[in-house]
Amino acid sequence: MIIVIKPNTSREGIDQVIAEVAKLGYDPRPIFGTEQTVVAAIGDERIHHTLESLNVLPQVQEVLRVQKRYKLVSREFHPEDTIIDVDGIKVGGPHFTVMAGPCSVESEEQLLSTARAVKAAGATILRGGAYKPRTSPYEFQGLGKEGLRLLQVAKKETGLKIVTEVLSERDVEHVAASADILQIGARNAQNFQLLIEAAQSGKPILLKRGMSQKIEEWLLSAEYVLAHGNPNVMLCERGIRTFETFTRNTLDLSAVAVAKAESHLPVIVDPSQGCGKASLVAALCRGSVAMNADGLIIEVHPHPAEAMSDGAQQVDFKAFEKLMADLPPFLKLTGKGM
Repeated sequence: MIIVIKPNTSREGIDQVIAEVAKLGYDPRPIFGTEQTVVAAIGDERIHHTLESLNVLPQVQEVLRVQKRYKLVSREFHPEDTIIDVDGIKVGGPHFTVMAGPCSVESEEQLLSTARAVKAAGATILRGGAYKPRTSPYEFQGLGKEGLRLLQVAKKETGLKIVTEVLSERDVEHVAASADILQIGARNAQNFQLLIEAAQSGKPILLKRGMSQKIEEWLLSAEYVLAHGNPNVMLCERGIRTFETFTRNTLDLSAVAVAKAESHLPVIVDPSQGCGKASLVAALCRGSVAMNADGLIIEVHPHPAEAMSDGAQQVDFKAFEKLMADLPPFLKLTGKGM
């Protein structure tokens, strides 16, 4: 960081800033100019206190960051795209990955029929919620461990990899035993203890953006995972809460472009949560591909009208097959392939 000193500050005032920088654990490097002086502070903000508190000193004009707060996820740290290997399935770089399946695992028949259908259409990863965070305590909360068992049954039959959400630190170990990718949902995007515990599982993490999270906050959530030794994070844009009420959420495709520019991590888009309307999912899939996303996570159900959760945003098998068939021309323009 750099501390900019106000013009005409006395040497005593500059020395006070230098002493405060050293006291906070950094190596102060003053640069004396003819009109203005700055003090460069060398050190790791993950270890030491933030220097932004120095703004309270009357001789300090401003404190500037010379590195992004999200150091490990930034392109400054890692200029090349990260490619994550999910047990043989590549995510990121030239690879476009489709994850698909029901919002909630409801039964063996429902899950297996969906797994077969999405695989036939080109998906390589099966999504399905065994544990479901619901706004109301009276809504379907998922099958829990039985849901995880059914996901394993579907994986064994189809060969699809599994992504499913983990809601609590206490569940990480047994969810990780069944899942190939741990999903951290929007409601837990800043549950830092859960992020740390999930990171330590060693499994790839699909990190959804919080419904009111700024992009920097989203990237800093990913930083928690990387800072605790797990480099395999996929960012997932899933729509944010805005003033608009026509759709359930507002899918922020500009965030895809920003995340791709700022970070080396793969960016996945969830068009189902992103709008909450099945009729809009196909168009948002095409838009996501055009924005150079690295993949999609789509909710698919054999009979959406009968779904136990979020039926309005789940596409049926026929609609999923069509939207997958429509993607290749868009993928060709981005240089990615499924």
